[in-house]
Amino acid sequence: MRTKRILIVVMDGLGDRGCEELGWKTPLQYADTPNLDWFTANGSAGVVDIIAPGVRPGSDTAHLSILGYDPYKVYTGRGPFEAAGIGLISKKGDVAFRCNFATVNDRLEITDRRAGRVKTPDTSELVRSLEGLKIEGVECIVREGTEHRAALILRGPGLSADITDADPHDLGPIAISKGRSPEAQFTAGVVNKFVLATYKRLKDHPVNVRRRAAGLPEANIILPRGAGEFPRLEPFPEINSMTAGCVAGVGMIKGICAVCGLDVIDVPPCCSGGTDSDFMSKARTALEALETHEFILMNCKAPDVCGHDGCALSKVDVVRRLDEMAGYIKDNMPEDLVIVFTADHSTPCGTGDHSADPVPMTIYTKGNVIDEAVKFSESGCARGRLGRIRGHDIVRICMDLANRTEKFGA
Repeated sequence: MRTKRILIVVMDGLGDRGCEELGWKTPLQYADTPNLDWFTANGSAGVVDIIAPGVRPGSDTAHLSILGYDPYKVYTGRGPFEAAGIGLISKKGDVAFRCNFATVNDRLEITDRRAGRVKTPDTSELVRSLEGLKIEGVECIVREGTEHRAALILRGPGLSADITDADPHDLGPIAISKGRSPEAQFTAGVVNKFVLATYKRLKDHPVNVRRRAAGLPEANIILPRGAGEFPRLEPFPEINSMTAGCVAGVGMIKGICAVCGLDVIDVPPCCSGGTDSDFMSKARTALEALETHEFILMNCKAPDVCGHDGCALSKVDVVRRLDEMAGYIKDNMPEDLVIVFTADHSTPCGTGDHSADPVPMTIYTKGNVIDEAVKFSESGCARGRLGRIRGHDIVRICMDLANRTEKFGA
């Protein structure tokens, strides 16, 4: 049998719950999505508990599961993936963190966790002022990411990732990192001193002087969270015997894929991962990558941003743009393709955070079984023949449709 190529389109945070301003429909139920509906009506649909029923996934653990890994066995924290995604490669004994540039007042109370979604070149200038920072003999290596995001690696002897976050994940006083073991207590102390050091160096930085004068939130502190050591994973291409790549604009997603052995495909600057990301360019890049790779995972971050911001109408607009992207893929995809449209988790606008609600999924390839589902939505895909599956099933199902599995038994 001739094998097929595989494209998994992960629309980050796409799932939702009923929104009052949408007449208690979800953005997917509310929006007109003729192209996603075409894939649903001509494919096989279902809903997915990305990790397990009732488990709220992070984007990191969700993508590990979608790629077929067991997050409970391989996940060591989000920090390593964020660092890898922006080119910070670890050494043995390093501890990595994901970070936010944030805004605090003179009492070190957080007033904006994302510093007004500050972007480069401002963040690049701020990071340069932190070069050479050492605390208690520990090297503090910082690199800017997408928008307000950054990554931190601590490099030195006697470190532990078993510490609490310095980011309280809310407005108000900054959190104090803590640890139980002597190594963790030492590491937490370094993190706490690092946070204060960033405030001292950044509060009167020329970038923040300009932002203050313009009435913009200052990016005057860095808050680390998600401490972890770099995992050692069996590479995805070796497990599945196919070349694989990733098309994404967000550093953390790139990092997960890189650690899993996928090639990280360069995307145009317009594919930022923000709400203004160019979905058409990203889809074009993914289809071009399929000319040299047998498997591509493409991530579109924008729906998650809208969910965290609680903007249902903005999420509807993003859904419509994603549908236009699906139309471009439909008109340009190769015939020997298995394509999946799904999400890594739900981010309901009413809660502003990830939820455990199962997400919609449709799989299409030429000659597949067409089921009763016709609408790409949380409820519409539930009518499909795939029923309710888990995230780690997705690649295996695609592999079978792509004629890439071995028969079990005689």
